[in-house]
Amino acid sequence: MGQPALDIPQAPRIGPPGAPVDWAVAAITAQRLLPAGPAVPPEQAAATVRQLRALSVTAERHVRELTGLDDGKEPPSAEIVDRPGWVEAATEGLSRLLADYRMPDGRGRRMLATTAGVQVGVALAFLASRVLGQYDPFGGPSEDPGRLLLVAPNIVTVGQMLDVPADEFQMWVCLHEATHRLQFNAVPWLRDYFATQVRSFMAATEDPDTVAKMIGRLPAALRGARRGEAQDALGMLTLLQNPEQRATLDRIIALATLLEGHADHVMDAVGPAVVPSVRLIRQRFTARRQGGSLAERVLRAVLGIDAKLRQYAEGAAFTRYVVDVVGMAGFNAVWTSPETLPTRPEIADPAAWLYRIIP
Repeated sequence: MGQPALDIPQAPRIGPPGAPVDWAVAAITAQRLLPAGPAVPPEQAAATVRQLRALSVTAERHVRELTGLDDGKEPPSAEIVDRPGWVEAATEGLSRLLADYRMPDGRGRRMLATTAGVQVGVALAFLASRVLGQYDPFGGPSEDPGRLLLVAPNIVTVGQMLDVPADEFQMWVCLHEATHRLQFNAVPWLRDYFATQVRSFMAATEDPDTVAKMIGRLPAALRGARRGEAQDALGMLTLLQNPEQRATLDRIIALATLLEGHADHVMDAVGPAVVPSVRLIRQRFTARRQGGSLAERVLRAVLGIDAKLRQYAEGAAFTRYVVDVVGMAGFNAVWTSPETLPTRPEIADPAAWLYRIIP
């Protein structure tokens, strides 16, 4: 018997009228589609939670020592969540980030927001079983913004799949996420800069049914993926944008590539003294990133996850090159101001960034 059709959930709206996504619909859709997590005895689950909290603090101390980034506060422990908890946090953070954007009035506005909510919910359900951790710079209270989340069932599952020491894999993941927390908290202007770029991108939208157009391109993307020609979701998105949006999107992509690549570099550069099996973990984790069934590869292409994987590699290569040439202190010039961030061409040509910033 086939699966029943997914009906559009009805729930009170999260956020103001005119929001581009009905976040309540997104959250409910994701929760309905979430796959179950691994079966773990309660004692083991509790021990894993305690260990992850402790490791997240230790990891940030290692990151501070390696990078020189420091927000002057004691490292906080991460929030340990399950898959439903991650969905809740993700919808809250996204709704805050896009809170100022309103779609123009029109009879179809509500339907577009509901449709977008279903699509976002499907994406969140897929990601919720794969995300290991996340630093959300907009998810915390206004007086202390930001939430560092670790998704315990996914960390346990992936560590078992890779067949690597559990505590070392957990530390490795914590190093990546702690780096993201320091990026946003030790660099005072970064949070507002990122939010401004995203909001500018949304505000420049001339056509309120952009989401519907993206959905309309989905069948062609699926056919191409089956032929081994999966379209890059960022490339698909670019085709729909005006010149102002494309310029803003370039800045967002360049920043995301820098942040992800820097964190990937740090989690490996801390070295075997902290994570003895770091080389083995990286080797097996990279192979896992590139694998997956046909269905998973299709979804990765449509959701832009393959583009994100390239960001890890390109950003890490940029970071490694600059650190090799001028050291970590020289690399930290990237955090001076928005003007010292690398552009997309400079990410691919770090020598050009060095020439511009450190002549």
